[in-house]
Amino acid sequence: MTSLQDRSRAAVWHPCTQMARLADVPPLPIARGDGPWLFDTDGNRYFDANSSWWVNLFGHSDRPLHDAIKAQLDTLPHVMLAGCTHEPAVRLAERLSARTQGRLGHVFFGSDGASAVEIALKQSFHAWKNRGRADKREFVCLKNSYHGETLGALSVTDVQVFRDAYDPLLMRAHIVASPDSRLGNEAEALAAMRTLLAERHASIACVIVEPLVQGAAGMVMHSPGYLKGLRELTREFGVHLIADEIAVGCGRTGSFFAWEQNQADWPDFLLLSKGITGGTMALSLVLTTDEVFSAFWSEDVTRGFLHSHSYTGNPLACAAANAVLDRFDAGQLEDNRAQADRLARAFTPLTSRTTHWRQRGMILAFDVPEAPPRFAERFHLAARAHELLIRPIGSTVYLMPPYLIDDATAAFLAAAVTATLNDVLA
Repeated sequence: MTSLQDRSRAAVWHPCTQMARLADVPPLPIARGDGPWLFDTDGNRYFDANSSWWVNLFGHSDRPLHDAIKAQLDTLPHVMLAGCTHEPAVRLAERLSARTQGRLGHVFFGSDGASAVEIALKQSFHAWKNRGRADKREFVCLKNSYHGETLGALSVTDVQVFRDAYDPLLMRAHIVASPDSRLGNEAEALAAMRTLLAERHASIACVIVEPLVQGAAGMVMHSPGYLKGLRELTREFGVHLIADEIAVGCGRTGSFFAWEQNQADWPDFLLLSKGITGGTMALSLVLTTDEVFSAFWSEDVTRGFLHSHSYTGNPLACAAANAVLDRFDAGQLEDNRAQADRLARAFTPLTSRTTHWRQRGMILAFDVPEAPPRFAERFHLAARAHELLIRPIGSTVYLMPPYLIDDATAAFLAAAVTATLNDVLA
């Protein structure tokens, strides 16, 4: 009988994968999930240390999330959000707005992170156009930023492996120095941003940033102070600011929104996806201000934001997201802080063998000096033998686990990562 792996190689085009490498890096044939564990078709288990691309907050097969989806399934699986509305979408929008003290009071629903970025870029440009400033059509992103892989999102992404093949198709965004705690260059990064905005603000629609952690750059971290300075600059020069919290929202950094840690005014747009449904349903959200929303308010249909997809505001996804918010209302953040401390203590012995140890809430990362060729691939494969599903970025090993870390689990993760590192560097 043909194996599930062989069938997958023949029929499934895997994402973010060079298919020719699947002979050497066969896809794990996963049969089921339970808590932080995934089980393959032979019954072997793997701890999902990266939360299945950062989406799984509370573990696999989480009963409260599943119950919320099942209850909604029995009532209203889907209805179009153009000309209709429904309680799960309205309630979710209201609750997210309340978490910004009403400053971001208008929520547009998308399907995934890249589509949320596309929506925000379009809304920023269109809002300026509706106010008679169609000349403000340029975008700014940070060096090594990642915001998705659709054409608009790629235009504000500076990870060459994703964008180089499509470069002739892309808009030209301004790329400004990235703040990096390893380099201590936040002041210089803000100065570079000031220089650009001072020169080009009349033509710039918005700046987009990943607050506190640039994920695909290798978990590059910066302080809340950088965000405060960036918000002040965009205010000074009359440019929108987009906070892309697709990866870092929903409690990953120690607060529900990473933006909350900088004690600055809210951005003009804030994006959520990934964890907002706890790894159950595809959903993204774009939160924005009264000022942006009012730019579209008109009897003229062409001044409206005519963007949609068939599953916009899907009730099942909204029900899952409301169930996620229920957990945070019940004290999830306090629990996360204790879990982050457990991770830090368990991994302390590794700090002497690695460089640039860094942690922001439930995101922990370190760099491996003198990593051998194909380090990420070799580490991923070696980790399977230690019951660990983990995918480094270049020579950066990171953990972004489900919020299920007790002392025993933290000790297991530290031991498994250490053993894998020993195998790869032997």
